[in-house]
Amino acid sequence: MKIGRDYQLIVTIIKKGFAERVVNAAKAAGARGGTILHGRGVGIHEQKKLLGIPIEPEKDIILTLIHQDQTKNVLKAIVQAGQLEKPGTGIGFVIDVDKVVGIVSLLEEFNDEI
Repeated sequence: MKIGRDYQLIVTIIKKGFAERVVNAAKAAGARGGTILHGRGVGIHEQKKLLGIPIEPEKDIILTLIHQDQTKNVLKAIVQAGQLEKPGTGIGFVIDVDKVVGIVSLLEEFNDEI
């Protein structure tokens, strides 16, 4: 098992339809890829109605595991691509990762020890 304290996970929750744009921007900034999940928003910005019927907007959730040296550049690219500087478009945050397994090519790239 690898100790992965040099890695971070960027979690991005955005409006449906922005995922491909965000993943492509993250890859252009140095990420190897990402995982896209689907969900629905229940925050204050999602309380919209159509003909009096509440709508629960669908969301895309993107998980991007990267080496901590790349966090700043990748996060900046994600903010721009997902338009996260605009209210109600989404949220992004970074989580420190304690352990990483199963991504041999990424681990070898940064010469970690097993």
